[in-house]
Amino acid sequence: MQLCLALDLPDKQACLHLLEQLKGLNLWVKLGLRGFVREGPAFVQEIQKMGFKIFLDLKLHDISYTMQEAALECAKLGVEMITLHASAGGRALESVVEPMRALSNAPLLMGVTILTSLDSLEVEQVYHAPLTEQALHLAKLCFSSGLDGVVCSVLESLAIKQATKADFLTLTPGIRPNVQEVQDQKRVGTIQDALRARADFIVVGRPIYNHPKPLESLKQILTQMEGLHASVH
Repeated sequence: MQLCLALDLPDKQACLHLLEQLKGLNLWVKLGLRGFVREGPAFVQEIQKMGFKIFLDLKLHDISYTMQEAALECAKLGVEMITLHASAGGRALESVVEPMRALSNAPLLMGVTILTSLDSLEVEQVYHAPLTEQALHLAKLCFSSGLDGVVCSVLESLAIKQATKADFLTLTPGIRPNVQEVQDQKRVGTIQDALRARADFIVVGRPIYNHPKPLESLKQILTQMEGLHASVH
């Protein structure tokens, strides 16, 4: 299981100051829509120069041609992972997968199933289907379309692997180090929950960047991950 830091700070300098403190650690950086729109592709290069792997989380969702071309532009940036909305449909997903296979350094392609901000009622309103059923449906669509994995909540990760393959990647956002921190959240969980759900990547944000000592918080999380992993094996 690998850790992704959600880099969702209000300005570039705050982001770079945080990353300077964390250089040299085994860490992915998740750059989302807010930061990418604000800072542009040049910011990706700045993060890369600091030695971090980049998860560019733009959740591409458009017609097939536009998704394909946008994904190829993301790949040109040299990022290691990008996201596509599964709801764009199989044809659009496959249109991205095909040209990526020809690249020597293609990023991992992750399909976004259902946003972790949505609860069961909201999923019914949008998809007219039960939450878990719809998450599995979209995950299987991503699997059959040739993607590397999906973004899902920790609550669906294990079921998705059982419905596809054990090595079909799952990335679970909204992970918190302690159970008391998730009481008011929707479809999130702890590091232990993610490990039980066999998540391959977890995303942690506020518990690191809002901590008075981000480096200390991150090291504690990495230690917890190592300890839990060792206890399972």
